[in-house]
Amino acid sequence: MAPNKKGKSKGNSAESIPPPPAAAKYPACMRLIPPSSVAITIHAKPGSKIATITDFDEEALGVQIDAPAKDGEANAALIDYISTVSPRLLNY
Repeated sequence: MAPNKKGKSKGNSAESIPPPPAAAKYPACMRLIPPSSVAITIHAKPGSKIATITDFDEEALGVQIDAPAKDGEANAALIDYISTVSPRLLNY
């Protein structure tokens, strides 16, 4: 490879572009949303006896929720449960 030419910079040198962050190896169901968010594809199963994670693969995170699927109760319970386990998910 030829050495870089010396002289005036035209403003498009590689030095002015920060390197990309190190790519983390997360499953496809988890996507980073800059600057500081994560999107997670979830397959929720309401009406369970306990809230627990049942599956974690490339397609989706499987979660059983201990709330009925009516009047938004399961959605609220899912958000509450995911907010308590999310730090452990990101350390996968």
